[in-house]
Amino acid sequence: MKILLVDDEELGLIRLKDAVKKALPDNNEFLCYTNAVLAAEENADNPIDIAFLDVQMPVLNGFGLAKKLKAVNPKVNIIFVTAYDDYALDAYKMHASGYVTKPVNDNKIKEEIEGLRYPVELTPTKKLQVKCFGNFEVFFDGEPLKFQRSKSKELFAYLIDREGVAVNINELNAILWEEDKKSYCRNLIADIKATLKAVGAGEVFIKRRNECFIDVNKVDCDAYEYKHDNPNAIRAYRGEYMAQYPWAFFKN
Repeated sequence: MKILLVDDEELGLIRLKDAVKKALPDNNEFLCYTNAVLAAEENADNPIDIAFLDVQMPVLNGFGLAKKLKAVNPKVNIIFVTAYDDYALDAYKMHASGYVTKPVNDNKIKEEIEGLRYPVELTPTKKLQVKCFGNFEVFFDGEPLKFQRSKSKELFAYLIDREGVAVNINELNAILWEEDKKSYCRNLIADIKATLKAVGAGEVFIKRRNECFIDVNKVDCDAYEYKHDNPNAIRAYRGEYMAQYPWAFFKN
């Protein structure tokens, strides 16, 4: 996410950045300014996801800057930061996402981020993306990944669910079928390996003797981000997890 921080007081800007960094996950781009006019000029063509703006600033105050940012990106999330409560009504009229009173801290910031007016989508950082909320889906570079067999996809889902824990053939067989189909299970494993290798993501799937697992560091996964308290992942969860698979039902 692109996050803009503007406060005309240097110390206030430092404290604000520290609080926001504690409240948000990694992989964010922070743009920090003590000059609101400069912030507006340098981001005239740079859509911002979230802007934390001090209200009282010389020349161009927080409300004026917010209007300029909205002209670039109408769905920018504006969170006003001020030492006074007097501006709450004005912030409401601006359709702001939040309003934080000083002194700021990460808990105050988290509360505002969880209620963003325009939720920010999870930004992929890896080529292989996995969606567990709702129905399970796998994407490579934004395109759905197609396995040769539907059971291959389910087996892959189970490995994602295990979060990098090695799973042996017997366990996979017990999860996918009530009868012994270990030989077919090995065919599914071969299908997964071939499918991932074909798109250049073969390193995600690891096979060792009679067991296999996923390298969780090689995939983007909404469920993993949820467990790391990523606010965007938390907002994305609607009570369903891998909804098409009965074995995942207990987690819904």
